[in-house]
Order: sequence, then C-alpha cells, then structure tokens
Amino acid sequence: MNVKARMDAIYAPSEDIVARSIEGELIIVPLVAGIGDLEDELFTLNETGKVIWDRLDGKKNLKEVLAELSAEFEAPVGEIEQDLIGLVEELVRRKILAEVV
Repeated sequence: MNVKARMDAIYAPSEDIVARSIEGELIIVPLVAGIGDLEDELFTLNETGKVIWDRLDGKKNLKEVLAELSAEFEAPVGEIEQDLIGLVEELVRRKILAEVV
C-alpha cells in the first residue's frame, strides 16, 4: 500500500494499538491482527521516533509538528521534514497511525 503523508493532515495513534515507553524506546503492541510488522508482534521507535510520535496527538497537523520540531532541534528543516514524513507514512502503512478526519 503506497501512502502519501500530507502536511495539512492531522494524524493520531490507531485505536488498535497500545504504546508504552520502556528504557527510552517506544514499544507499540497491536491489539488486532494485521497491525505492525508481518513477522513481528511488536514495533519499536527509538528516541527520535518517540519525539515525533509524542507530537502526533490528533490535534496538530504535520506543518505544526514540523514547526515544533524545527524550533526544538538544530537540524535543517528539510531533513526534519523528510524524517517526519517518512515515519508518518511508514506508521500509516502499518496501520499504527491513522489520519484524523
């Protein structure tokens, strides 16, 4: 499934997962079949992924999330945007994240 994240869209965690932070990593556990990796039952995010995940709260669009990340981190905006879009598209493809309608 080819997913394209939109900067004006709002995303939030799927209702079909549970996420917990353990030792700096975010562990995502699917509650139904067909979520996450096909081979694995768990999906993890490192510290960078967790920082992005924490902002995908169903209230801010990706433009707002990008602005927050750009203000917090000293990295080129284009690099931050590329990481943000890449992660969002991957999580939507895996049904871990959903667009808020």
